[in-house]
Amino acid sequence: MSLSDPIADMLTRIRNASRAGHPNCMVSYSNIKKSVLEILQSEGFIKEFQLLEENNKKDLQVALKYTPKKKPVIQEIIKISRPGRRVYQKWEEIKPVKSNLGISVISTSKGIMTNKKARNLRVGGEVIFKVS
Repeated sequence: MSLSDPIADMLTRIRNASRAGHPNCMVSYSNIKKSVLEILQSEGFIKEFQLLEENNKKDLQVALKYTPKKKPVIQEIIKISRPGRRVYQKWEEIKPVKSNLGISVISTSKGIMTNKKARNLRVGGEVIFKVS
């Protein structure tokens, strides 16, 4: 099956698994997905992820993070840029997400990064999604 937006598929899998209370979820491997998961891990939205290889097929296993009261750390994930409507922002237009409680992930010419890092580096790009 061919997906037109693999990042949206990954975000949907993470959202559904966290709302259902699952400890982890599986997503297919790509370099972009790995970069996005590294950002989510460094910002504290997921516990960890690991690469699993089986029969020449790579998958990423994502360990989800929950609060002590068993509520998911990821409250909402909103996909901003879609295949039919790309959303770009200059570095001056990049704003904090929910008073810096969340992040937006931006694909720039210098790689995939958070809104804070893109603003510090004074580089704009395509806003992929927001998470809080």
